[in-house]
Amino acid sequence: MQNLQDNPWKIISKNEVYDNPWIRLTHYNVITPTGTNGIYGKVHFKNRAIGVLPLDEDMNTYLVGQFRFTINQYSWEMPEGGGPLDEEPLDAAKRELLEETGLKANKWTELVRMHLSNSVSDEYSICYLAHNLEQFEAEPEETEQLIVKKVPFAEVYEMVCDGTITDSMTVAAVLRAQLLILEGKLGS
Repeated sequence: MQNLQDNPWKIISKNEVYDNPWIRLTHYNVITPTGTNGIYGKVHFKNRAIGVLPLDEDMNTYLVGQFRFTINQYSWEMPEGGGPLDEEPLDAAKRELLEETGLKANKWTELVRMHLSNSVSDEYSICYLAHNLEQFEAEPEETEQLIVKKVPFAEVYEMVCDGTITDSMTVAAVLRAQLLILEGKLGS
């Protein structure tokens, strides 16, 4: 039996097709695990994906709305952004929360770590729950045109369940938080 950690793919050649400050796209000629010739494309992310689900004492959260170029539609999401790989993920989460919403949290809980689309990219995500919130001034990036709205968590959960919210990090974080609530493990 094969060791599950052994890579069954064999790389014949690789070519960097595209590179910018955020991603690199590489084309591979490969021998597949079944022994046939094939190709593979990989998107390498140069930052970690960071998400923050803020939750206040009244069980409200804060959604950020923006038009997403990649899907050509408006999207409601929790505060999210990129965290440099050499930065502590929690520091990136604190920065993103303040930048997009003006909120600071006095308590942080890691909710989930996940690969976002591991069939084509190596993008890795860490999502946090932020509690004990204080309001300050938001500091959005110049490229961001954001709308922030305060929404009851129960309503956000329904938006995930009915498909209104499709952002994968938000979906995972909201479902994980709901599970913690149901298990009585979500302390404020």
